[in-house]
Amino acid sequence: MQLDPQVQEFVDEFNTAAAESDAQSLWDRPIADVRADFHDLVLGLQGAVPEVGRVENRDIPGPHGPIPIRIYWPEGSDPGTLLPVYINYHGSGYVVLSIDTHDNVCRALCQGAGCIVIGVSYRKAPEHKFPVATDESWASLEWVAANAAEIGADAARIAVGGDSAGGCLAAVTAQQAKRQGGPALVFQLLVYPVTDTREDRPSYKSFGDGYVLTAEAMAWFFDCYFNDDGEKSDLRAAPLRANDLSGLPPALVMTASHDPLYDDGVAYAEKLKAAGVPTDYRNYEGHIHGFWTATGRMDIAAKAQATACAALRQAFGTA
Repeated sequence: MQLDPQVQEFVDEFNTAAAESDAQSLWDRPIADVRADFHDLVLGLQGAVPEVGRVENRDIPGPHGPIPIRIYWPEGSDPGTLLPVYINYHGSGYVVLSIDTHDNVCRALCQGAGCIVIGVSYRKAPEHKFPVATDESWASLEWVAANAAEIGADAARIAVGGDSAGGCLAAVTAQQAKRQGGPALVFQLLVYPVTDTREDRPSYKSFGDGYVLTAEAMAWFFDCYFNDDGEKSDLRAAPLRANDLSGLPPALVMTASHDPLYDDGVAYAEKLKAAGVPTDYRNYEGHIHGFWTATGRMDIAAKAQATACAALRQAFGTA
């Protein structure tokens, strides 16, 4: 399968720029510089920002200190009607990016799914290592469930989701909610999620170099995130390793064909289906990791977001 022409054009540009640069190894670069590069890369691929009704930044209590969140309300919503709510954990490799780099996705899902969206700014490694991000993801779900009415949300219609590392955090949060008997979730949206910490899967070898997200970058992310290798088998880092996925909320799992994480997403979707969890699996052929936010360069981004919006509406009962 060849790359989509839009993707090929971008990949060629990216690889040419990388070959001409004298950038140091990720392990040798200041973390602030790496974050700035990823931030600029993601924002540089985005198109116009979708309009929503209202946006508010807040801090909520968390186990490691206040957690910044961003709340989005759709246009035309009735203040007297409780809306469903989607909690978004942005992609990051647990190290980079922010609620700002994923503002466009949150806005698109807010307006397209007709729901409140909450973007969670969980703490990043290496300053805050495992399991801080999972702790804060869970704390954000608990806060939403406890404070739903105050923000105009329906506590009986909560969904979680995210892309890449954020997809892992969403899957982990859904598993924890099941184990602890709530808060109840109606849906999980997992976009090319990290579901395991194995770096020897075929997709790592086939697409680990030359397709923007590299196997080297994933190794660096894990190196930043974990305190030691023993943590890599923890279910809060590798939700694919859970023995029983039955009883989890329905899922939409998206993957990109030319992505080191392709096998992670496929394996989790298959395991969800085998456990009897209603699962819609979509693979985007000819696409790469990162398409989810790339609305300015890749037509598939808006199409995938529209698919997610339709799935959320179905889960919320507002289709």
